[in-house]
Amino acid sequence: MSYERRIIDDFLDELFPHLAAVSLEGAKGVGKTATASQRAKTILSLNVPEQREVLAANLDRVTEVPPPVLIDEWQLEPPVWDRVRRAVDEDSTGGQFLLAGSAGVGPGVRIHSGAGRIVSIRLRPLAFSERGLSEPTVSLRGLLDGGRPDIDGHSPVSLGDYVEEILRSGFPGIRPLPERARTVQLDSYIARIVQRELPENGIAVRRPEALTAWLTAYGAATATDAAYTKILDAATAGEQDKPARATVDAYREHLTRIFVLDPIPGWIPVFNPLKRLTRSPKHHLVDPALAARLVKVGKDGLLRGEGDRVAASTGTWLGALFESLTAQSVRVYADASDAQTGHLRTKDSTREIDLIVEGGDRQVVAIEAKLAATVSDHDVRHLNWLQRQIGDRLSDRVIVTTGEYAYRRTDGVAVVPLALLGP
Repeated sequence: MSYERRIIDDFLDELFPHLAAVSLEGAKGVGKTATASQRAKTILSLNVPEQREVLAANLDRVTEVPPPVLIDEWQLEPPVWDRVRRAVDEDSTGGQFLLAGSAGVGPGVRIHSGAGRIVSIRLRPLAFSERGLSEPTVSLRGLLDGGRPDIDGHSPVSLGDYVEEILRSGFPGIRPLPERARTVQLDSYIARIVQRELPENGIAVRRPEALTAWLTAYGAATATDAAYTKILDAATAGEQDKPARATVDAYREHLTRIFVLDPIPGWIPVFNPLKRLTRSPKHHLVDPALAARLVKVGKDGLLRGEGDRVAASTGTWLGALFESLTAQSVRVYADASDAQTGHLRTKDSTREIDLIVEGGDRQVVAIEAKLAATVSDHDVRHLNWLQRQIGDRLSDRVIVTTGEYAYRRTDGVAVVPLALLGP
């Protein structure tokens, strides 16, 4: 299969020649190895036992082979990180090392942070604009610039197409598969998390079925900030023997460490802080296709409104998955602009905004995701409230929809189909 360029490729092309070492981080299957391989002369794959054994016996090998050197799944041999760090101390010439890892180091393993020597970059599944369905006409970077760019464009993507994209996933190796093979592969991905990925990264899973049940409940809480106690109650409904709180906290910690959980933090502005904002994260898996498979609702069921949610008072399961698909894409675009992504909710839940993108100059774009083609005054009330609160700091207000057309409302809110939003 030929390599399709990603948004991150532009970043790597610009910066890797000047950076001695770059670490690509992200869940299994997001394309780290394929992306890094495009710029490597030597590949050391530590998930191959023989290569791992040779490198463990001679860590200096990373400096003896022709650069650029890709060290794949480096976390399986953590001393490699420190050896690369020392190599950069000795020679900071750009374009030497690429490290790809699908997990942080295991419990009790200590490595140097790599600060100032190794630059870490997060790679997520394919954003919507990387999937080849349409050409974006609205740039998130342009919205962040604060110039109120013109908003226009026509999207050929229908509601059914969006549902199909949720279920196909953004994993490059899974999405081209026929439907049945794709379903089996996604189920296998989930099973591998519990049965292989966590054990390989130093975590003993004593009750795999309990972990799978918790992961399913977490998936059912997608796009909410449900309390972890509610997620546990949903995972153990009718059971007397519930996992201990420490066990559940460990699930969450380690699933985040292997990038399977990808929560969005609560946004707390560093300027003119708003009053009484929650810090609770909003729950998202690395890809909404995993949530759909865990809850076991397919395309027809989603379009009929099926799917039980955890601690959600409004909205449909499909709406939650569309928000997660939007969030996945917006985070990729925000990363390309060196911007941070959060969500906003007041502690009394009277105001909520799905996504807040804050650039390095503290300019903010507020984004709501709506599973509909039309937008009403009611839909934009929280966006307009935020404008009244922070004024010129709010570069733009956006409603992301499943509709056909991109345009600006008379109140200035940009209405943008997800298929037309890009970096």
